[in-house]
Amino acid sequence: MDYLPLAFKLEGEPVLLVGAGVVAARKARLLKRAGAHLKVVATKISPEMRDLLGEHDICLERGFVDDDCRDVRLIVAATNSSALHEAMYTLARRRNVPINVVDSPDLCTFIFPAIVDRNPLVIGISSSGQSPVLARLIRKRLESWLPSSYGALARFLGSIRDKVKARLDTENQRRVFYEELVESAAAEAVLNGDDSAAQSLTDELLNHYGLKRLGEVALIGAGPGDPDLLTFKALRLLQRGDVVLYDRLVSPQILELARRDAELIYVGKARDQHALPQDQINQTLLDLAEQGLKVVRLKGGDPFIFGRGGEELELLAERGIPFQVVPGITSAAGAASYAGIPLTHRDFAQSVRFLPGYLKQGEAVSELDDTSVEETLVIYMGLKALPSVVERLLKSGRAASTAIALIENATLPDQRVLIADLETIVSKAKEREWIGPTLIIVGEVIRLHQRLGWYNTPERKAIT
Repeated sequence: MDYLPLAFKLEGEPVLLVGAGVVAARKARLLKRAGAHLKVVATKISPEMRDLLGEHDICLERGFVDDDCRDVRLIVAATNSSALHEAMYTLARRRNVPINVVDSPDLCTFIFPAIVDRNPLVIGISSSGQSPVLARLIRKRLESWLPSSYGALARFLGSIRDKVKARLDTENQRRVFYEELVESAAAEAVLNGDDSAAQSLTDELLNHYGLKRLGEVALIGAGPGDPDLLTFKALRLLQRGDVVLYDRLVSPQILELARRDAELIYVGKARDQHALPQDQINQTLLDLAEQGLKVVRLKGGDPFIFGRGGEELELLAERGIPFQVVPGITSAAGAASYAGIPLTHRDFAQSVRFLPGYLKQGEAVSELDDTSVEETLVIYMGLKALPSVVERLLKSGRAASTAIALIENATLPDQRVLIADLETIVSKAKEREWIGPTLIIVGEVIRLHQRLGWYNTPERKAIT
């Protein structure tokens, strides 16, 4: 380790900044955010720099002199003079004042990391001055992953420290309690902005510390398959789950994001084959939650769009099990987007309708009989019923030339798209084996796939 990461408290402290260019202004903003009182020395002070300075700051438009280093906590040098930088470094070392010389790691006794600011939570990423670009890239990724509300969670945890210390005697007890708290519904309430619920849930957790408690269930929409389409909240809850129940539509790449020690339970349903009946899935969720576990129920697409998510929550609600629902990108949106097929377009379709291929009794869906030719249809779980779907659409007035698409393994690298019309789709579909989940889209918007279908690559094959 080339540098020991430290956090300086600079509120009200004097800091010397030599230079007033673009780089110096960037450092000035950062130091001001930390509450430092700046002493800026430069032969020319830019208007931008003057705008950054406050009533407690000092601005000296002249060259640097040795006495400028007197009574300061930090020194930052950002000029174009290598000779000046070397002289300042030597002086700072002699006076035991930490110094940072911009873009000169050999002349630095401290460096500025790339910062993720969720005040009071602050994360610094450093490459020890070797690759600031890489550090900034990692910061960018952390910024996108870490919710802005984590600062509120840090403040909340700070606000209850005295209460926790009064209730729990040992440091180990307090550590275990905080570990449970930040993975609990109380922390989720803070992240969701519900301070009242957070206080109530924290008090309940504290009062029952060491006793058996109910678990909780997160019903998460995993989207159509591509793990990049998960929401931040879905990822956060998935990574804290003790046990994950998943179905056939959840891709292996998404399961890889679960905790390494989480138990994975497959409850999927292939066509005409159920790993577990629905009522048994419902009961399993209840049983696991009653054991005090954090349960994640992963469902492909969105759990409330033909996902039977409402049925799975009813039993939990009856038994008072805490739960939350995280919506996912429904398969229709994912499949259409990755296949270059807009579901609506002012020249082709003014509305879109989502339909199941079968009702729960197994009979073919009847809503196909009253659809409009200006409406895009998306049919879930309809591959087995494809001949019946086509027959009903033709009887309802759709022309035999109406465009239709079958999209298999939507959004995944092995996605396949078959484009045809109502007259030929059944025979063309029979020529190939369909293994993955397949969605049906019907409508004139499919005509746009030639212009918008970026899917037609070696990774995403289109069959026409």
